[in-house]
Amino acid sequence: MNTLADSVLTAIHLIATADSVLLSIVARSLAVSACACLLACVFGMAAGSWLAVARFRGRGIVLTLLNTSLALPSVVVGLVVYLLLSHSGPLGFLGWLFSFQAMVLAQTVLVVPIVTALVRQTVEDAERHHGEQLRSLRARSMVRALLLVWDERFTLLTIVITAFGRAVSEVGAVMVVGGNIEGYTRVMTTAIALETSKGDLPLAVALGLILLLVVLLLNILAALVRRWRERRDAGLSGLFGAAGAVQ
Repeated sequence: MNTLADSVLTAIHLIATADSVLLSIVARSLAVSACACLLACVFGMAAGSWLAVARFRGRGIVLTLLNTSLALPSVVVGLVVYLLLSHSGPLGFLGWLFSFQAMVLAQTVLVVPIVTALVRQTVEDAERHHGEQLRSLRARSMVRALLLVWDERFTLLTIVITAFGRAVSEVGAVMVVGGNIEGYTRVMTTAIALETSKGDLPLAVALGLILLLVVLLLNILAALVRRWRERRDAGLSGLFGAAGAVQ
C-alpha cells in the first residue's frame, strides 16, 4: 500500500475515532472564524448599508479604497495586525499577540471589506428599485437602509455564509498573529501547512477533509438560501398577479 493510501486511511481513522487533537484544532478554528464572522458582519453590514444610501463628497474615493482592500493578501493583513499588537505598537498594551483574540481580529479585518462591499452593492441595487418609493414617504437615509436590508435579508444571509467561508479557509493572517502554537492558536489551515511540512500527512489529510466538508456544507446552505428566496419571490409575484387580476 502506498503512502497516499496509508495517509488517507489513517486520516479517516482519526476522524472516525474523534481524535482529541483533531477535534481541538477543528473546534478552535470554527470558534475563531465564527467570532470573526460575527464582528465582520456587524461592522460590515452597518458600513455597507450606509454607503449604499449616503451621498457625500469623496464617496467615489471611499468606494475605490474599499474595492482595493478586497484584494489585500492575507499575510499583509496579518502583518498590519501584528504591528498594531506588537509591544511597540499602539495596541500592544492589550497583550493579544499570539492569542485567540489576535486571530479573531486578523480575520475580522480581512473579512470586513468583503461584507461591506457585498452589502453595499446589494442594498444599492435594492435602492434603485425601491428607493424612489421610500423617498416619496420621506424616509431618512438610515431608515431606508434598514428597510432595504430587511427586504434583502435572504441575500444578506448568503453574504454571511460567504464571509464565514472566507474566514475559515484563511491561513496567512492567523499564522502571522497567532504563531500556530500547539493547543493554543493552531487552527485547521495553519495545522495543515505545518503538518505537511513536517511530513505528518495523516493529520493534515484529516484536517483537509474536514475543511473541505465545512466549505461544502456552507455552499449547500448558500444554495438552499438562494432557492428559498427564489421560491418566496415567485410566490409573491403570483400573489400580486392574482390580486391584479381580481381588480
